[in-house]
Amino acid sequence: MKKSAIIMFSLVLLILSACGKNDEGTTGKNTAGGGEKLEKVTLMLDWYPNAVHSFLYAAEEKGYFKEQGLDVEIQMPADTNDPLKLVAADQVDMALSYQPQVLVARGEDIPVQSFGAIVRHPLNQLMVPADSSIKSPKDLAGKTIGYPSIPLDEAIVQSMVKSDGGDASKIKMVDVGWDLIPAMATKKTNALIGGYINHEKLLLDKEGHPMRTLNPADYGVPDYYELVLVGSEKELKAKPEVFKKFMTAIGKGQKYVQDHPEEGLAVLLKHEDKSSPLEKDIETKSLQILLPLMDAKDKSFGYQDPQTWDQVAKWLKENKVIKNNVKAEDAFINF
Repeated sequence: MKKSAIIMFSLVLLILSACGKNDEGTTGKNTAGGGEKLEKVTLMLDWYPNAVHSFLYAAEEKGYFKEQGLDVEIQMPADTNDPLKLVAADQVDMALSYQPQVLVARGEDIPVQSFGAIVRHPLNQLMVPADSSIKSPKDLAGKTIGYPSIPLDEAIVQSMVKSDGGDASKIKMVDVGWDLIPAMATKKTNALIGGYINHEKLLLDKEGHPMRTLNPADYGVPDYYELVLVGSEKELKAKPEVFKKFMTAIGKGQKYVQDHPEEGLAVLLKHEDKSSPLEKDIETKSLQILLPLMDAKDKSFGYQDPQTWDQVAKWLKENKVIKNNVKAEDAFINF
């Protein structure tokens, strides 16, 4: 009986220590080096886990978050619009979102800031069948372009056509929702915008519908950051050290994936969402596309160029995607 009581008491202590949190929201886990507690951080992805998130899972598996005193909980959104909303509402600490969305949000007085550029160039590119007569954007005159009814996509196509000397009034945008792949596979539209070169294009190619892509950055659209890390302005100001530590950890995670792409992808595949299973061949090709686009060259991983933010803010205003003037320098922070 006495032995049983001791065992029961020990179990209770274990449960309490596992569940207990202090007032700062730190967990009861210890770091690798000693008895200090880890700071609990919630991160919401932009979509279900896929190749672009490999650096996060590598940082988790290799212990880089723990080295920085962080316990990072990675969450998946129910809707792609959720991450930015939940960060703004202080429901999650940080999220993956998109550079144009951050500027649109700030134009609506939503106090969010980007603190890291993850994918440094557009993944959302205009797609046409490989055998299409459309060789450049001006050839879209009289053609239909399928898209998921997003104003940014309309602005991208308009800019591309005008920049190429075409008549943007002669194109027809067709709302296909998120059925982008079926719309192109069944030839419902002549072209597609809203699909990514590291996902929809690869799937269409695999399904026997080879595609060519036209990069918006080659036709009047700023070379914007596709994916960025976002926090609330309040939290970034209140806890800068947490975000700095996070950036240090993911920098090591990205370096690991760059140096060991196969191992990095293997780590990711262990975290696939059951409702959105991954295809290893697609994710392998996706990572090959992504790694050069995530490389900050001589800058640290995640570095953001003020000029890029300024150019994108001006373009969004000129193309009426945002109505109010937005101070680009207030939309981001480098650590």
